Amino acid sequence: MSERDRDLEIISRNGVLEIKLNRPKVNAIDYELSRKINEAIVKLRDDSSLLVGLLTAEGDKIFSAGWDLKAVNSGEQQLDAWWESEADLPGGFAGLTEMWDLDKPVIAAVNGLAIGGGFELVMACDLVIASDHAEFALPEMPLGIVPDAGAIQRLPRRIPYNIAVELLLLGRRMTAHEAAQYGLVNEVVPSSQLLPIARDWATQLAESAPLAVQSVKEILRAIEGDTIEHSFQTMRKGTLPTYRRMLKSEDAVEGIQAFVEKRKPDFRGK
Repeated sequence: MSERDRDLEIISRNGVLEIKLNRPKVNAIDYELSRKINEAIVKLRDDSSLLVGLLTAEGDKIFSAGWDLKAVNSGEQQLDAWWESEADLPGGFAGLTEMWDLDKPVIAAVNGLAIGGGFELVMACDLVIASDHAEFALPEMPLGIVPDAGAIQRLPRRIPYNIAVELLLLGRRMTAHEAAQYGLVNEVVPSSQLLPIARDWATQLAESAPLAVQSVKEILRAIEGDTIEHSFQTMRKGTLPTYRRMLKSEDAVEGIQAFVEKRKPDFRGK
């Protein structure tokens, strides 16, 4: 299945939902684009035939320049309590940055510059692969605003605190290679290999046991901030419906049996 409109292309195949930004010139994200991304992410969340999301952008120059400041300047979007204007989007800004109940993994294939809100959208994904010329930056300071749709919340937890504050306050660009050194990016590849490798990752995830893959995200979210001891208690006694289903699933039996029989497992998501 393929859907394309003025801003977004969506392709569904073999359990993977591929979402491609295509809003020239810089894939700036206004409310309408946030809504379209959010609709795709909700479909990923709710459609049992979809197992993995892959988020990228058209071309090889820019992933996204972030929030559409022209829309803010014209009054189309508000600045004060901006989140109230997007209260009807369960994924928040860019349709994904506050999607707290999405247990299916999303891969970001960063094809170029990821600036401001574009960088925040990348950080909302679970795995990040970047072209070797990609760069990341948070240039909000000279604008008199802050990147409060995920960068302040997530970046100091992903990379060393002082480096995060440097990016937040000085707005310098970080190369894909530097981001990989800090673990912010999983892999850096030539531009020609970006989508092929990202799709290989997505296929590998889609062929894994769905409940096991989704349990990882559910558990990680539930134990964030816990001590190690308390995290064990959360897993034993907390509300983790996907994890509980996984433990009793036919797929868990099939996976172990296939290993013993030295064959490829036939996972069915139940």
